[in-house]
Amino acid sequence: MAIEGLGWEGIGAWPGYRGVGVQAWELLSTAALAPQICVVGSGPAGFYTAQHLLKQLLKYPHHRLARVDIYEKLPVPFGLVRFGVAPDHPEVKNVINTFTQTAHSDRCAYYGNVTIGKDVMVKELQRAYHAVVLSYGAEDNQILGIPGENLSTVYSARAFVGWYNGLPENRDLKPDLSSETAVVLGQGNVALDVARVLLSPLDILRTDITEGSLAAIACSKVKRVWLVGRRGPLQVAFTIKELREMINLPGTRPLLDPADFTGLGDVIKDVPRPRKRLTELMIKSALEKPGEKEAARWASATKEWGLKFQRSPLEVLPAADGKQARGIRMAVTRLEGSGESARAVPTGEVEELECRLILSSIGYRSLPLDSSIPFDPKLGIIPNSLGRVQGAPGLYCSGWVKRGPTGVIITTMNDSFDTAQSVLEDLQMGVLNLSNSKEGFKSVRSILHSRGVHPVTFSDWEKIDAAEVARGKLAGKPREKIVDPQEMLQLISH
Repeated sequence: MAIEGLGWEGIGAWPGYRGVGVQAWELLSTAALAPQICVVGSGPAGFYTAQHLLKQLLKYPHHRLARVDIYEKLPVPFGLVRFGVAPDHPEVKNVINTFTQTAHSDRCAYYGNVTIGKDVMVKELQRAYHAVVLSYGAEDNQILGIPGENLSTVYSARAFVGWYNGLPENRDLKPDLSSETAVVLGQGNVALDVARVLLSPLDILRTDITEGSLAAIACSKVKRVWLVGRRGPLQVAFTIKELREMINLPGTRPLLDPADFTGLGDVIKDVPRPRKRLTELMIKSALEKPGEKEAARWASATKEWGLKFQRSPLEVLPAADGKQARGIRMAVTRLEGSGESARAVPTGEVEELECRLILSSIGYRSLPLDSSIPFDPKLGIIPNSLGRVQGAPGLYCSGWVKRGPTGVIITTMNDSFDTAQSVLEDLQMGVLNLSNSKEGFKSVRSILHSRGVHPVTFSDWEKIDAAEVARGKLAGKPREKIVDPQEMLQLISH
């Protein structure tokens, strides 16, 4: 077997062989067994998968020349860390420092501005790499499936979050913030993020929120936000950190109906600790008399937010112009069963809530990347076993497209490490055939060149990053995001 023109039998004739025979042998054997791996998506799932692979592969001398390439459809990396984390949570974005270290590894490369499924097909990646990991997240949102949800003042929370966070596809959203009351359908962390951004003092938001969004929120007339859920207090999906932030939000007061929480203290005795602490905080806010300082803050508040339980949306009611919303009609529900598995069942009673601004925060949804990949449209995931795509050896998945759009960044980290471990096991067990030499990006670069696609490198991204930081400094912010991909490409002379 010959490697790069030099047969094993030719090693003895290699210049300097006698002094470094073992190293020469190791170098050539390592080159033969260097796995070529690529990850599709540069959000937390993609970077955590790459990070774990690069770290663990160092433990195997015969794989130490392994390469991991990360592909991203946008010119800029980091996915939901950049475009999903709320602007008043800058500490959560510190994970970008870890991802940057990964991207700086000489065994890792980032290629942005490459849309897999369009610029390069997954089958082409499989021919270029020994293993392909799909970590492209959830690019769509769940729909309500009710009349009126397409009225002009009804928005998905995903689009709204993308708008204020500078996601290019949402930069032209222009949400109507001219009504005093907003309704957020959903009671998860994203719903609380949206409510908090709508009600926050501007100085709290002045981080990396886009200047256009900040200006629009500065002119917002929204003074009241209702967060509506189909089930009860024991089934809310938000976490205690986000709830505490809402309760302590300057200039606002919570509107919690004591009737929703009376008697819950006994019910939660045996529930898991995180759920118990969360419910106790809601009970305290709803039933206990606030302290002097808190009472004074609530009394002077000019904005408010509340939780409405056991309400299921039936119809968005159109205004007289037939274009905007004027309110929402909801079914009052009762719960069958208990705990996490409790089901909301309509009672027959109906309630209407007047509002013009409605934001649907009922979940994200993954989409199939191309027709060659197995995909479960009902669950919105790629069917897999421990990250191994069913019926597709050498193809893997991690993150939301693997398990569904649930959990926080730490959940995605653990999930991605598990998928990376499956890749490593398959390398060790010989499931991935390394005797078949693969060219990795060298092969993909030829495809991209032939199709007129110019990939963005990580050093290109760092130029964009420096420009954003410089613009932010002028505006008194840590960063001013560039929201137009063409402007990004012009900046790096693509």
